[in-house]
Amino acid sequence: MNEQLQNFARQTLMDGLEGLPSDWQRTFKLMYGRKNGKRSLEDTELMPISEVVAEIPSEKLDLAMLQVEASKRKLAV
Repeated sequence: MNEQLQNFARQTLMDGLEGLPSDWQRTFKLMYGRKNGKRSLEDTELMPISEVVAEIPSEKLDLAMLQVEASKRKLAV
């Protein structure tokens, strides 16, 4: 994925995450901010969501966007 698409995906994620409750954002942080278990739960929870989004590998951006969209749909019900 080229850099322009990655930037778009990250901004879309940030926009979507802003509308989710804090406990849902926490779950997102724990899914994507742990660096494959190299970062502690406590350190991950303290990270700003923007930092977590910035660290998501490009190959996982599509999945992350799908998950945020699914979360938004669940909240709309």
